[in-house]
Amino acid sequence: MPTSRPKPASIHTSAGTPTYLARLNAEQRQAVEHGVEAAGSHQAGPLLVIAGAGSGKTNTLAHRVAHLIANGADPRAILLLTFSRRAAIEMGRRVERIVAGIDGPASQWAQSALTWSGTFHSIGARLLREYAKQLGMSPSFTIHDREDSADLLNLVRYELGLSSKDKRFPTKHTCLSIYSRAVNTEAPLQHVLEKVYPWCTEWADELRALFAGYVEAKQKQAVLDYDDLLLYWAQMLTEPALAASVGARFQHVLVDEYQDTNRLQSSILKALKPDGRGLTVVGDDAQSIYAFRGATVRNILDFPKQFDPPATVITLERNYRSTPSILEASNAVIGLATERYSKELWTERPAAELPLLVTVRDEGDQANYVVEEILERREEGTILKKQAVLFRASWHSAQLEIELTRRNIPFMKFGGLKFLEAAHIKDLLAVLRWIENPRDRVSGFRVLHLLPGIGPKTAGKVLDEIAANNDPVLVLESFTPPVQAKVDWQLFTDMFRLSRSNLSRWPAEFELVRQWYEPHMERKHDDATARAGDLLQMEKIAAGFPTRERFLSELTLDPPNATSGESGVPLPDEDYLILSTIHSAKGQEWDVVFLLNAVDGCIPSDMATGNNEEIEEERRLLYVAMTRARDQLQILTPQRFYVTGQPGMGDRHVYANCTRFIPAGLIQHFQTRAWPVAAAPSLNTPATPPPQAFIDLAAKMREMWRDKSEM
Repeated sequence: MPTSRPKPASIHTSAGTPTYLARLNAEQRQAVEHGVEAAGSHQAGPLLVIAGAGSGKTNTLAHRVAHLIANGADPRAILLLTFSRRAAIEMGRRVERIVAGIDGPASQWAQSALTWSGTFHSIGARLLREYAKQLGMSPSFTIHDREDSADLLNLVRYELGLSSKDKRFPTKHTCLSIYSRAVNTEAPLQHVLEKVYPWCTEWADELRALFAGYVEAKQKQAVLDYDDLLLYWAQMLTEPALAASVGARFQHVLVDEYQDTNRLQSSILKALKPDGRGLTVVGDDAQSIYAFRGATVRNILDFPKQFDPPATVITLERNYRSTPSILEASNAVIGLATERYSKELWTERPAAELPLLVTVRDEGDQANYVVEEILERREEGTILKKQAVLFRASWHSAQLEIELTRRNIPFMKFGGLKFLEAAHIKDLLAVLRWIENPRDRVSGFRVLHLLPGIGPKTAGKVLDEIAANNDPVLVLESFTPPVQAKVDWQLFTDMFRLSRSNLSRWPAEFELVRQWYEPHMERKHDDATARAGDLLQMEKIAAGFPTRERFLSELTLDPPNATSGESGVPLPDEDYLILSTIHSAKGQEWDVVFLLNAVDGCIPSDMATGNNEEIEEERRLLYVAMTRARDQLQILTPQRFYVTGQPGMGDRHVYANCTRFIPAGLIQHFQTRAWPVAAAPSLNTPATPPPQAFIDLAAKMREMWRDKSEM
């Protein structure tokens, strides 16, 4: 660990206040200065910052990092953990700007010196590579994304004969979800099955055998999946010598969005800082909404009492985003939570109109109302980009999307497919992964199947020979391919050899791989021209990384969103409306926010009312949605929904009640409105039933695909 560090700078005004802290409010400054002494080496006791929505959380955390550096802490001994690579980069930039404005030696430390800033998974990957030999691992391991992991799990499933059962065995994606939940929550398999996947409990023994085989396959192929990066990191820290070595590297550990951590991440932090000294976590229990990913609100609720003496708790309540009336309504909603940190968001913004609670007849009227309001706000000067429509589940916006399309209103929807899920992107990355680690069978199978004339049997033979030989290039060059693959085989082996030899340095190597792949993409896809744009975009991204390994690791851990693969996405410089699930909207804000379907069955979702923990998370979802609004909030409550195809009940209307999270006692915080029934027919008016022959054919097609679907 570096020993040189800057001496404390002259950073105070004449009144003795550091100039870079002057813009912080009293609570923010208290959090920034907690336990920081001029010597810089002092490790204060654990600190929990409860940062309410819009309270300047990111600014506070960045100032704390800068304040540590300004007082002599070595930035290379600071570990800053975030939940996205983008957040880590933005945090680094903020720290750099703050430190650059400080006179004295501390200003020499720039963002480039904050070398240990990133996501839990990316930091875990770096540490595992550094300590790989001590752990008995190969330093050249590759990292599988979720789809690759599911494919490998499916291979093991097939080898164990679990796909040929008389009764349907869980699909590969369900199996991976069960495995991931068990790993991240540190819960026994039986508990996970009973609580989250009760329909899979009869397969407990088979799943246990499957997961054991999956782990063995990963170890043989020197691959880690997304969950392994945390699991292996946590396991490494159970060894006293390694825990001491890793812990000593970091004088200060700071964690953003702590409410979104799972039990495994909490275990890692406690192993790094057993007594909590030098540990700062920032978050908001009221915004803990990712239990479906394994996150637990218990981490932040129980944090103070995990240490002796307990952690210091500082609460940020001043909101810099919303109007007083929006905050009062939001406070009232979350105030009914059964367990929480007490806080009342407030603002110095002037008073404004109450949030609207709008009753409409059905989803059709809801769509018409929202469109009319959006256009009216636009006429008043609020551009589309500053307006957002939020919803609990992606399908809730279906009617609205139809109406927006009909009226030619551009929109972008968040919460859909990711960039890396496109087939052509996965093909290209599989080539790079296989070049990086020839023992990666999943990537190898995908790459070999790109070649005409290479089927599963031939691909398996090639991979078996590579597994038994230390020279993959020699295996490929000496292999005799089928006649129809001869020409393509030679081109492929030439590309593979050049890439493995590092003669074409990164990122020039990416161009070589892209040029090899493009003819295969043109053969596979009719829209190859549009897909080629994605490859060029990926090449630009690749140029921002120093090595192939770093590019593959970071891209797998924090993928960018889709580009040309999405249909109808407006250009970035166009004005367009934002549609988003509440989960995808977290951390964002807009001038005007519309929330759809605020009724029981949607918020809370009828799939998330099995226990009190689930219901409380649904309450927090509503709170997150409400606190995204700066100036105006409108909550829509359709009175009825048209439901089709329910067994024994046919097509029918069901009537809904306003969400239980806004009971009668809270109505005083809202202005109520009932939107009149439009003269135009509702979008929910049932269409003429299709002919019986069409219904029968559709049923046969569903059965055909059900029979052919993967088990």
